Amino acid sequence: MRIVIVGGVAAGMSAASRARRFSKDAEIVVLDRGEWVSYGACGLPYVLGGDVDDFESLVARTPAQMRARGIGVHLNTEVTGIDAAARTLTVRDGAAGRTTTEPYDRLLIATGVSPVRPEWAVTDLGGVHVLKDIPDGQAIQASLEGAKRACIVGGGYIGLELAENFRARGLSVVMLEKGPDIAGRVLDHDFQRRVREVVEQQGVDVRCGTTVTGLTGRGGRVTGVQTDDGRVRADVVVVAVGVKPNVALAKAAGARIGKTGAVAVNARQETTVDGIYAAGDNTEATHRVTRRKAHIPLGLTANRMGRVAGVNMAGGDATFPGILGTGIFKVFELGVARTGLTQADADALGLKAHSVDVSSTDHASYYADARPIHVRLTAERGTGRLLGTQIVAHNHHSAKRVDVVAAFLQQRATVQDLFDSDLSYAPPFSSVWDVLLVAADRLHRELRAG
Repeated sequence: MRIVIVGGVAAGMSAASRARRFSKDAEIVVLDRGEWVSYGACGLPYVLGGDVDDFESLVARTPAQMRARGIGVHLNTEVTGIDAAARTLTVRDGAAGRTTTEPYDRLLIATGVSPVRPEWAVTDLGGVHVLKDIPDGQAIQASLEGAKRACIVGGGYIGLELAENFRARGLSVVMLEKGPDIAGRVLDHDFQRRVREVVEQQGVDVRCGTTVTGLTGRGGRVTGVQTDDGRVRADVVVVAVGVKPNVALAKAAGARIGKTGAVAVNARQETTVDGIYAAGDNTEATHRVTRRKAHIPLGLTANRMGRVAGVNMAGGDATFPGILGTGIFKVFELGVARTGLTQADADALGLKAHSVDVSSTDHASYYADARPIHVRLTAERGTGRLLGTQIVAHNHHSAKRVDVVAAFLQQRATVQDLFDSDLSYAPPFSSVWDVLLVAADRLHRELRAG
């Protein structure tokens, strides 16, 4: 059996490794159009800020290590076409400059996402960047040499992480966000405000409700960002306004694209085309709270999907259980996390939801270095079923409490179930009544009161 995997980062390499563990006899080949595979893209901002030594530190396994495990890895190799009936690929070898036809028995499309580039960001000016992969990170790092002013367009995960790391390098930073506030796709409004307050306290000039209309430059280098409210001077510009799934190959092969815009798959990661699988950021999944299809590209999701696809391509039987959209990030002192639905998400879906907000400290207030933590817990009226939580913690490690709620959501548990849980307690770690238990108790009482 010949298993071919297109894309060699999270989902692709997880699939290759799992397929090899499951089958010692299958021929496994990974094709990637870039020069880097099997690395942690989530660490890119921290190389730029200096918390991670270099980009090589992000690599989990080199091509040589993968080949030693019996997995063929071909870099600078782009798949330009798929003949699903013949089970062949059209492959362009960038190094050799030739095009060949490669057969497959099982094919995985793990082509990930691409950063959205608005029309104004399509430019030849130096110093204008997106951040998706190691070459992007290297290009930004080169632009930062001698730079004094950075402009980040977009106030989501990547934009906020970059703001912190650019400030760590001593740059002045302006963040432009088209929406009413930063972290708008992650948190409800009140919690967005908490994040913005800290970001601004750390010297980031946050400008929301701002539309970018163009760039200015001189001598082939960017000098500023033009907005509907004037010009922002900048030596470096990073565009972080979102991503879109890379579905062109899957679509050309006849695979169905879901309403989310990502590749539609079943629980085995199979597309609608026999023998073709999809996994990772280019793929949609079932949301375990709503039971609807969703596209929420996150690192663990991609790796889990890849493992499932790898087992099944090698002849096994595995299923992907779905997602909760559990995410977490650090911005300056804050840890920001969410899982399941926000109140705004629930309202948009027409669910009868109710939320409570609780502010406390991350451990016993009398113990040294207690820091504020804010929790919003959301549940369904009538049933009491947990729908989600949002956490903003002033000690970023404390935001990992989100995982407790994620575990309960996975079981479709109620607020009462969360309150009844036997959580650990010692003064350096929590109050005797942890903030999650306090939130669950308050939410349960308010739901009962109607």
